[in-house]
Amino acid sequence: MDIQSKIILISGPTASGKSEQADKLAMKIGGEIINADSMQVYKELKILTARPSNNSKIKYHLYGFLSVKKNFSTGEWLKLTLVKIKQIKAKGKIPILVGGTGLYFKSLVDGLAKIPNIPLKFRNSIRIEHSKIGQKKFYKKLLKIDPKIKNHFNPQDSQRTLRAYEIKKFTKVSMIDWFKKTKKHFENKDFIKIYFDIPRNILIDRINKRVDRMFASDVEKEVKKFNSLKVKKDNSANKVIGIREIDEYLKKKATLLETKEKISIKTRQYAKRQSTWSRKHMSSWQFIDPLNVVLTRKFFK
Repeated sequence: MDIQSKIILISGPTASGKSEQADKLAMKIGGEIINADSMQVYKELKILTARPSNNSKIKYHLYGFLSVKKNFSTGEWLKLTLVKIKQIKAKGKIPILVGGTGLYFKSLVDGLAKIPNIPLKFRNSIRIEHSKIGQKKFYKKLLKIDPKIKNHFNPQDSQRTLRAYEIKKFTKVSMIDWFKKTKKHFENKDFIKIYFDIPRNILIDRINKRVDRMFASDVEKEVKKFNSLKVKKDNSANKVIGIREIDEYLKKKATLLETKEKISIKTRQYAKRQSTWSRKHMSSWQFIDPLNVVLTRKFFK
């Protein structure tokens, strides 16, 4: 295998050790790392998102560069990532993409539909309607105007429900039909796709230890600063696990032990959703146990 011509993708659930192995791999094969985690783009949330420190000699891209006051779409990530891949390859280096956001990887591998920009005012009016009637009724409303969408994502997924509704309402074309027009930027042979499938009991232990490290690193200060920025409720940064729980702790509505447990449970639930999504959408990836496999140049032969 000519690894020099490849783009290496490393995914897996949160706390599975992706960043550590990717850093070591990059050192060994002459790679540079590109972030593929939707929450690690925010500069003000380093501790909560477990953003890698980048203390090595490896060059990192698209980490901690965006204000929490700004939303960031998959399309925006893809646009920046395509530029970074080109720049890295031009230097004779190997791009290594690391993260747990499945949609980011899917957009890179399968391409992303070129859906027209939908005005913010139009999108906000739909979100107001959604908040009034709730997800269950809104999803039924979506199926009435776009029956093609049925069975394409979880009916409880409010973000994708809203996206599908606004696309159909604004463009008069189903999101499914937009996806069919999608063009790929790369061939499948251009990628090496690796998924870290770590045993559940070990993953839970890692998550618990990560939560402890967060508080040892003064995560409360990070949340206080976040709160002072008055980020709008519909901004993506509010979805970072721990913000709400630590805010309640700061208001003395919960003990430290209760707060840690809540964050740990939410993180475990998120990791489970990541794994479920990956098994459905990443069937062509190599699933490995990172505890038994070390990524080196030899691994790719």
